[in-house]
Amino acid sequence: RKQMAQIRELVELPLRHPQLFKSIGVKPPKGILLYGPPGSGKTLIARAVANETGAFFFCINGPEIMSKLAGESESNLRKAFEEAEKNAPSIIFIDEIDSI
Repeated sequence: RKQMAQIRELVELPLRHPQLFKSIGVKPPKGILLYGPPGSGKTLIARAVANETGAFFFCINGPEIMSKLAGESESNLRKAFEEAEKNAPSIIFIDEIDSI
């Protein structure tokens, strides 16, 4: 329960009410790190928050974005972030980032 309240405060509030942060001169958080063992609900939480806030959900599979060609991994990641920016507000979920 405590963790869900923190997620609501750090993610949902800035997405739903960005004017609150602007009015007091505070920059909203740009991201959070969800961690835990496989099957603990990290992806489910991220998707639920996107659904609740009406944000575009963009899932990146860490190993799939990697490339053997020089600069291609960076290009793939840049394209993903550009797509998310076009569809703002967005939640970018990078799954299995530890395998990169």
